[in-house]
Amino acid sequence: MNNILNYLPYKSSFLFVDNIIKLNDDGVVGDYTLKGDSFFYEDHFPGNPVTPGVIITEIMAQIGLVVLGIHLMLSGVKEKGVVMDHGSFPLLTSTNVEFYKMVLPEEKVIVTSKKQYFRFGKLKCLIEMHNTANELVAKGTFSGVIKNAAKREGING
Repeated sequence: MNNILNYLPYKSSFLFVDNIIKLNDDGVVGDYTLKGDSFFYEDHFPGNPVTPGVIITEIMAQIGLVVLGIHLMLSGVKEKGVVMDHGSFPLLTSTNVEFYKMVLPEEKVIVTSKKQYFRFGKLKCLIEMHNTANELVAKGTFSGVIKNAAKREGING
């Protein structure tokens, strides 16, 4: 399952996925441990670092939407009118996230995503993040679309 990480379009400083625990066409479970020396802790907040909500949202999106979207593309799930190949990738289009707990440096979080639907190239998931004490950290609805790198502006016309 962790071989899917090779397909993620992120570099090391912005890759927020350590392990994929469970992955199928209906959802994904994965984890990430926040590194204490991450760039965003220096100024958020000095002397009392807390993980910014945007980073929590990004972790949820990478594990719960992008990993699942890549899995669906690579497993050959067919979508009418959508060409999915190795040049395709999922793009986040909307989120609605509620936050319940702080996440501190060196804390491990577990993300669980359940697919609501995948049609017309749009993937929508219900995603939850828990800490290792199984306390709800955040939850929300995430949507994304499948795009092909060759069709972006500036590439092939």
